[in-house]
Amino acid sequence: MQRYGNLSGNSGVVAYELAPRSIKLKFEDGGTYLYSYVRPGPEHVEAMKALAKSGRGLSTYVVRHVKDAYEAKLR
Repeated sequence: MQRYGNLSGNSGVVAYELAPRSIKLKFEDGGTYLYSYVRPGPEHVEAMKALAKSGRGLSTYVVRHVKDAYEAKLR
């Protein structure tokens, strides 16, 4: 996984991993979640990928738009 930029300094996301149809996010509490084209859907996954690359706004996006709509909890 790649460390999340966290340019705002207060994100709950610490790392991410991109795949063609999904993104995995690791949070401060140690939980890792898979978000995919299946759930929450391609629009959200692509938005999350862009935010992950930019290093800003990812945690806020998750809270506001996808909440618990992940495909799987991995850890």
